[in-house]
Amino acid sequence: MFAHLLAIAVTTLVLVWLLHFRGGLAFESANKGKILNMHALLMAVGFIVFAGEAIMAYKSVPAKRKVQKAFHVTLHLIALVAGVVGVYTAFKFKHEVEEKDMTSLHSWLGMITICLFGLQWLLGFFSFVFPGAEMSARSSYRPWHVFGGLAIFFLAISAAQTGLLETSIFLDLGLSQEGLIVNFTGLLLFVFAVGVGLSSVLPRGHY
Repeated sequence: MFAHLLAIAVTTLVLVWLLHFRGGLAFESANKGKILNMHALLMAVGFIVFAGEAIMAYKSVPAKRKVQKAFHVTLHLIALVAGVVGVYTAFKFKHEVEEKDMTSLHSWLGMITICLFGLQWLLGFFSFVFPGAEMSARSSYRPWHVFGGLAIFFLAISAAQTGLLETSIFLDLGLSQEGLIVNFTGLLLFVFAVGVGLSSVLPRGHY
């Protein structure tokens, strides 16, 4: 599937950017930029890519419905954990460089996204997995669950785009090699989001 190739491409670009141009990754380092790099990796790959793959699981996993559901729930849980740790690394970076938190549109969108994502996961788990709602309640909630999931996913994409834009402007990257990688990462994230959206609304084999 094309969207899976885009996920690989996004992951590759993010790793090249952070490891080659930004000096690497670390939770603890004298180079505080490495901590911020962990935030970028966890949110772009750990959160967005895994969340996108989770949304597509019902169409892309060639297995029975229960197995697809297990993939859907597990991948979303991985995304949630990565997102929470990613938010923590952002706060950690701000604290260690003594800057104020939650001052930008990027930080607002990111915090709203992770809170809504956690709520969506809990509602979905208790409605569809354990203990599970009545069938009539499931049927009524399912369209809202799908709509809410897509809305939150695109909100995550918006947060990532504002983060990439902030970084590009702050570092004055312009059309340098690093700037082009950042720009193409943003473009691929958008196309990946379109692919994920199409997978949720089109029948299997039509995307």
